Amino acid sequence: MMDIKNKIKQLADKYFEETLAIRRHLHQNPELSFQEHETAKYIASLLKKMGIKYKSGIAGNGILAFIEGKNPTKKTIALRADIDALPVNEQNDLSYKSTNKGVMHACGHDAHTASMFGTIYILKELQDEFEGTISIIFQPAEEKLPGGAKLMIDEGVLENPKPELIIAQHVYPELTTGKVGFKPGTYMASADELYFTVKGKGGHAAIPDKITNTVLTAAQIITRLHEIPKQTPKDVPTVLTIGKVIANGATNVVPNEVYMEGTFRTMDETWRKIAHNKITTIATETASSNGAQIEINIKHGYPVLINNQETTQKAISFAQEFLGKENIEELHLRMTAEDFAYYSQVIPATFYRLGTSKNLNDYSPLHSPNFNIDEDALKIGMGTMAFIAYNFIS
Repeated sequence: MMDIKNKIKQLADKYFEETLAIRRHLHQNPELSFQEHETAKYIASLLKKMGIKYKSGIAGNGILAFIEGKNPTKKTIALRADIDALPVNEQNDLSYKSTNKGVMHACGHDAHTASMFGTIYILKELQDEFEGTISIIFQPAEEKLPGGAKLMIDEGVLENPKPELIIAQHVYPELTTGKVGFKPGTYMASADELYFTVKGKGGHAAIPDKITNTVLTAAQIITRLHEIPKQTPKDVPTVLTIGKVIANGATNVVPNEVYMEGTFRTMDETWRKIAHNKITTIATETASSNGAQIEINIKHGYPVLINNQETTQKAISFAQEFLGKENIEELHLRMTAEDFAYYSQVIPATFYRLGTSKNLNDYSPLHSPNFNIDEDALKIGMGTMAFIAYNFIS
């Protein structure tokens, strides 16, 4: 009798062309966060055609599908794929290039969704060989606050049935096709958005004693805020960057207002709260000392993503068995953020990376207008996810 590993590899080969077609359709028809209406309809049509039970309209365009084994109520695990695209104008010359100008799957969510369908094809053929239920979450709006993960959780996607754990994979051009990467424990940063408006009495730049220098005040605030990462507790990576400043004056005009935007990211939730207070205090005190007022808006973004140690170590062992130890890489901490972190706050979670590059000396990074994947990676993605899921549910 064929062992499950080889059976899944054969099924990955069998369903590769269908999976490839899904990926190309999604790539050609990207939709922005919270606007994935046609994408959701397409996903639902495929599930219906396959005879997969599903619920739609969760948090807008979210879908929850179910692959039921012999004893559906015995155990449940969840798998997640995000479905939204980015506001990027694609510059690739492809037969399946985006037809939605200014919108592109530059983060690979088309590959995530297609690979998940490949996983569904495989697991559906194996559903008489395992007990329990595998929930499949097709999640909208990963790229935009407040994040589709949070909204789907709020609407009960992790209840009835409640999964014991959740797994997701993300394309990674910094790994070659055939490899996957894991990082147990803390992996990705929290991400908060910072907005400031410095206000004062603007006027002629040659009469500084008659005006409030809002530009100088903003500059001092920026300088002081950039000292915060140096105050970080030991071994807690932290980034604070002001990336946008609008001071619409002139050579001899100081404006009434200066507007600023930035990001704050860290790997520790306790320090995150402390830093928020520091940001507010520094900005308020600096503005006041210059006779200015300030409006501060700290938008709480995604939390720190923590891969459950036990679940992730098991996932690593399954991936090693499926792909070989030589094809499993250890990942480093990343200051980028991911709303999958919300799931990791509720149940044990593992978020791993799928290598998608033929040549590490020649690839375009995520979120770039030339990003693309080596489509052979889909076969690795669907097979690895199916093997991991099968072993967790068995």
